[in-house]
Amino acid sequence: MPADRSPDQPAAVPLCDIALQYRNHQDEIEAAVLGVLRSGQAILGPVVAAFEQEAADYCHATHALGCGSGTDALLLALHALDIGPGDEVILPPFTFFATVGSVTRVGATPVFVDVDPDTYNIDPALIEAKITPRTRAIMPVHLFGRCADMDAIWNIADRHGLYVIEDAAQSFGSDYRGRRCGTLGVVSCFSFYPSKNLGTLGDAGMVTTNNPDLHKKMAALRNHGSDVKYYHKYVGWNARIDAVHAAILKVKLPHVDAWIEGRRAAAGRYDAMIAAQGLDGFFERPVPNPSGLHTFNQYVVRVANGQRDALMKHLKAENVGCEVYYPLPLHQQECLTHLGHRAGDFPVSEAAAKSVLALPIFPEITEAQQTRVVDVCRQFTRQQSRQAA
Repeated sequence: MPADRSPDQPAAVPLCDIALQYRNHQDEIEAAVLGVLRSGQAILGPVVAAFEQEAADYCHATHALGCGSGTDALLLALHALDIGPGDEVILPPFTFFATVGSVTRVGATPVFVDVDPDTYNIDPALIEAKITPRTRAIMPVHLFGRCADMDAIWNIADRHGLYVIEDAAQSFGSDYRGRRCGTLGVVSCFSFYPSKNLGTLGDAGMVTTNNPDLHKKMAALRNHGSDVKYYHKYVGWNARIDAVHAAILKVKLPHVDAWIEGRRAAAGRYDAMIAAQGLDGFFERPVPNPSGLHTFNQYVVRVANGQRDALMKHLKAENVGCEVYYPLPLHQQECLTHLGHRAGDFPVSEAAAKSVLALPIFPEITEAQQTRVVDVCRQFTRQQSRQAA
């Protein structure tokens, strides 16, 4: 028992227990890492190639390339498609910064389209109004493990001759109408950050594509633009995945489907508990997804009546993990003020940023831990009711 916790104090519930997953597979992971260390092949090599093939097979994609991070994956996609200065890329303003940061770093202009209030993904009904002669691509983000409305996005892209770049950083293993993430864009981009559905113990990412020419170009770009040593066809950079991370991911990949089912079961328990505790008026739960497999990289609720921040403070005081994804939409970030957006330009994203809260979820979370989470939330609402009386 930790020295700072009394026998009567409930155990903390982490937002995501990365250490537990490591302990559950410690022998396999350590053996794989030691294998890399003993081989002396730390950069690319057979372990990387084997992981890439297995990951491509899992995604039902023809090609996969490991890279240094999810951000590198997005940059590889944009560079491979020759998107840069003078070009525009359509994307949502309610997502992690890497999505817009990668567009800006290649010199292109991000064009924001507000999100759907139920899914938090880009609203296809608003896309065409933002297309100009400079538009080159649409970059949908499958937020929280739920795929965007890809049929509508593909139709728009086809009509206007645009690329679709899939930001699947939070959705490894998710699918849309039976097609897995990794095949929903001309290039698909993944993150293997430790908290993801498939995560390593550090930073890593991956791109997938069915286009052999794009695959070859991205393979060169991630290696300083070289496909023959010391001869550089492009101005690339070091975006290689480390062999140690590939070894860890190779061990974990066969367990992904079981972990996803663990997340989905946990989401179902939250739904039932929230309803049973009478919290449906206080929480707005994730909306069921009829068009594909939602993998719940996060379980995100909306908190009513402007009480999100007070609830978050209460949860943390009770040693219950929680997080806001994301507290400030991209169009309001300080470094993007040059784009000229104002408060109110993207009202759905702005409202979400003020009300969403992610509750603890990970494949191994127990029913007792979830009961503790919901009980603490119910405790908060009762306190608020007493104060208001």
